[in-house]
Amino acid sequence: MASFKTIYQGELRTENTHVQSGTVILTDAPTDNQGKGEAFSPTDLCALSLTNCILTTMGIYCQNHGYHLDGATAETTKHMANDPRRIVRIEVQMELQLREKDDAHAREGVLRIVKACPVSRSLHPEIEQDVTVKFV
Repeated sequence: MASFKTIYQGELRTENTHVQSGTVILTDAPTDNQGKGEAFSPTDLCALSLTNCILTTMGIYCQNHGYHLDGATAETTKHMANDPRRIVRIEVQMELQLREKDDAHAREGVLRIVKACPVSRSLHPEIEQDVTVKFV
């Protein structure tokens, strides 16, 4: 089980340490919510978690099935609403470099992961997940 340590540094900034690796991630409140916007906001990390989980799960699938996910890029856009302030939509545009891009089974398996990764299944159903995958 993952373990993390968080320290509130003041001025709407936190320092978060991944205990096992020692990796540190800072968060700041965004400029449109009284913050400096000098680091990822907590809601940025939530949106990025979807993208990273999809790509990681695709990588695991490919590794387990002998496919080659040689490279992938993604752009993530988070859409917020107010009253109450919340994420209402996460857009992810992915470009995958799958060597087996002409293999229907490989493509189908990779695409199935978009809605099956743990973060996708964990997000509130009211958050729209708009994920587009393009094979290049």
